[in-house]
Amino acid sequence: MNLIGTKWKPLILFHLLEGSLRSGVLQKKIAGISNKMFTQSIRELEKDGLVIREIFPVVPPKVEYSLSKRGKSLENILRSLDTWGFKDAQD
Repeated sequence: MNLIGTKWKPLILFHLLEGSLRSGVLQKKIAGISNKMFTQSIRELEKDGLVIREIFPVVPPKVEYSLSKRGKSLENILRSLDTWGFKDAQD
């Protein structure tokens, strides 16, 4: 829970299940997250080895995030949480 037990980290990880995403695209997928919280959360996920940050040497700079092998190991948990949340919202 220390690794993913915040409001935003599971959402970031869930969206990265789709594959690599550019920083701006990923942030837009998460309604209500501030720039500060996005940056803080993604950096913590990277530090904890759940997310990989890839910087492309182009102008303007391009940054993509993807799940590491460790991050991908959370897929079943994240999908189960999504299913539970969807069902709970319908009740």
